[in-house]
Amino acid sequence: MKNKKTILTIIIKAFAFIVRRILNLRYRIILKHAEILNTNKTVLFLPNHQALIDPLILISNISRYKIVLPAISSKYYDFFLFKPFFSYWGAIRVSDLEKGSRDINVLKDVSRSMLKGLNRGNSMVLYPSGQIANSGYERIFNKKAAHLLAERLPENSMVIGVRIRGLWGSMWSKYKTGKSPNFFLQLLKGIFYVFANLIFLLPRRQVEIEFVDISESVNEYAKLGRKEFNLFLEQFYNEKGEDKQKSTPYFFFVKK
Repeated sequence: MKNKKTILTIIIKAFAFIVRRILNLRYRIILKHAEILNTNKTVLFLPNHQALIDPLILISNISRYKIVLPAISSKYYDFFLFKPFFSYWGAIRVSDLEKGSRDINVLKDVSRSMLKGLNRGNSMVLYPSGQIANSGYERIFNKKAAHLLAERLPENSMVIGVRIRGLWGSMWSKYKTGKSPNFFLQLLKGIFYVFANLIFLLPRRQVEIEFVDISESVNEYAKLGRKEFNLFLEQFYNEKGEDKQKSTPYFFFVKK
């Protein structure tokens, strides 16, 4: 078991390094207060969800400090090329809520799996909204998973809220169509843009990731009920106002 964990850590850190290098061709990523990630505590990360690409950006950067287990939508988890790696990693498979999946046991399964992971000392990532944002504001509405976890957090665990800004309006967001873009189609577009810009000349979009210890507030609002808890999270994510759409050219010879 110890050998597997060591091997897994090496694989994930190596993969995360490669992902960061690739993402840096397009994104200028700014980490704020990342020093709080230097902790031996088990951490539950609760990020907002602006675009399909933000889990890759977030987890690849968190991996510089901690190894985390994410909750991954079934439409990506079940893809034949990804599934063996996700399974070996220990990632949590969740139903695709955006396509109306209605597995009555999914909420219990997700909560049970994530709590089991936290109790074993594994840091976890959960998106409270369950889907990417429909606007420059984050909305949680009546989602239950984050609140259920917050009510049952292991002692001495830590909750870090993550504010991600700069991706609303990108090709990975719902900005243009109001619908979730196709991940694999956007990936192909991204590869084309990289080579069309001679790899290193691709204009870069600025993305800010801010980490905040919200452990005390989470414990307090979890006791007040799901509605109050979700409202607290929305206020946290939207503290700096609407993340307004910003246009970043896809070609180095195009001016803003």
